[in-house]
Amino acid sequence: MGIPWNKMRYLRLARDILARGRLPELLAAVARKSRGNASRLSGAGDDLQLLLGLCAAWWRGEYRHIGRPALLAVVAALLYFLMPLDMVPDWLLAVGLLDDLAVLGWLMRTWHAELQVYRAWRESQPGEALQRLEALPAPGEPGH
Repeated sequence: MGIPWNKMRYLRLARDILARGRLPELLAAVARKSRGNASRLSGAGDDLQLLLGLCAAWWRGEYRHIGRPALLAVVAALLYFLMPLDMVPDWLLAVGLLDDLAVLGWLMRTWHAELQVYRAWRESQPGEALQRLEALPAPGEPGH
């Protein structure tokens, strides 16, 4: 399957988000949108939570075992998920999130090995520590 989105545009935006230290704001916005669409996301909600946790742990400097291309792809996919006007506008109730789900599915398949390493790492963390590591950073919280 080909890339279901304008990947290069979103990769440029992802680089800018990371360079400007705006990842916490992006993660907060994605979390809000996913909560508001929880019933429409079904199983993809778990994937989103995994990606949010990965980005939060990376931001805090606790998890750095992800390659730069994979991290950029994750941030780019989260940006795509957040955009209300993408290939299929989100306000189209029956189909508005289908392209977002396709992008998330592409990401999960393409970067499966990197995400499996993260899953193994997170499973090795004690419960309380994992909650702290994956808690979404507050906007303006400095990264490490």
